[in-house]
Amino acid sequence: MRVEYRDRAAFLPDHDTLVVADVHLGRDETSAVELRLGEHEDITGRVAALCDRFAPEAVVVAGDLLHSFSTLPRGVMESLSALETTARDAGARAVVVRGNHDTMLDEVWDGPTATEYRVGDWVVCHGHEPPETEAAGYLVGHDHPAIEIEGQRRPCYLRGDGVYRDADLLMLPAFTPLAPGVVVNRMRARDFQSPLVTDADALRPVVRDADGDETLTFPPLGKLRRLL
Repeated sequence: MRVEYRDRAAFLPDHDTLVVADVHLGRDETSAVELRLGEHEDITGRVAALCDRFAPEAVVVAGDLLHSFSTLPRGVMESLSALETTARDAGARAVVVRGNHDTMLDEVWDGPTATEYRVGDWVVCHGHEPPETEAAGYLVGHDHPAIEIEGQRRPCYLRGDGVYRDADLLMLPAFTPLAPGVVVNRMRARDFQSPLVTDADALRPVVRDADGDETLTFPPLGKLRRLL
């Protein structure tokens, strides 16, 4: 499947679908700082920019739209409303795939939801449990992958061909910038939380360089860990 990478999101042009994962609304309010960290403005603004760039027909959140398991921190409802309005104004419908953090989703979201959401031959799921739907590929989040290069941590995508049930896998970085990311440089399959990662060595990190306006694809982790 063709994928365009931009700002921690993935756009599937053959299906006019924009996918983000691990938005974690409310993480701002639960952070150990006295001042709010601008979560609402950052996330809603970036979703709006992505919709302006790609004009998707669907905006899919691949799990963990919410952060807290049991409370609704200040500002969450405002952000949810803004996200839904942003998608609607762009002519897209917003769909939320349930993640392990989304225990309160039914209380705050009345739009379309799914456990697994099919996009062509692929299935979007959160990745915290094995999917039930057979597919040519799976697009997931959950692990918040990042890669460390010369001491600098960058959010990254991980892509592998035929690595899960002979299907392809694409793992997105966390959309929220408040998640520092889990450095994958030396991780083995057992180190990942997602059961869909069964062969970490075959996963290629993909980094979007916004300053250079280019997408960089690195060697598979099995080779990369010997180079870094």
